[in-house]
Order: sequence, then structure tokens, then C-alpha cells
Amino acid sequence: MINWKEENHKLSKTFSFKTFGEAMAWMVKASFEIEIINHHPEWTNVYNKVHVSLTTHDAGNTITEKDKQLAEILDLI
Repeated sequence: MINWKEENHKLSKTFSFKTFGEAMAWMVKASFEIEIINHHPEWTNVYNKVHVSLTTHDAGNTITEKDKQLAEILDLI
């Protein structure tokens, strides 16, 4: 997990891209992996940036192995 912040029981990171299109393409690619592991992030997109927050609601809104696994997957995309 590269450059993820742990605060308020969440892992968070902002991914930056050259263009809005690249940011959207990354989100689409990520969505396929997210569906496979069935662990959905809170994320927002503003132009070329995607901010992602990960927490496990089923575990009382805390960081779990699911969050760490998804963070690693997102870093690889």
C-alpha cells in the first residue's frame, strides 16, 4: 500500500491522472476488481483526481484486511 493515509478508521488516498478521461478509465478498470472482491469504496472524482476512502462497514466502520487488499489492488491498476 503506497501512500495511503490511515485516519478516522479509514484508509484514504488521492490518485492523480493527466486527464479526466484517464481518471474515468481508471475508475472503470477498478470497478471490475471491486466487484470481484465485493468490497466497495467511497470515492469521488473531480477532473483528473480520484479520492478513495476504504473502511469496512460490516466490521463497525473500521479498517480490515478487506480494505488493505483493495488498497493494494487499486495501487496496481
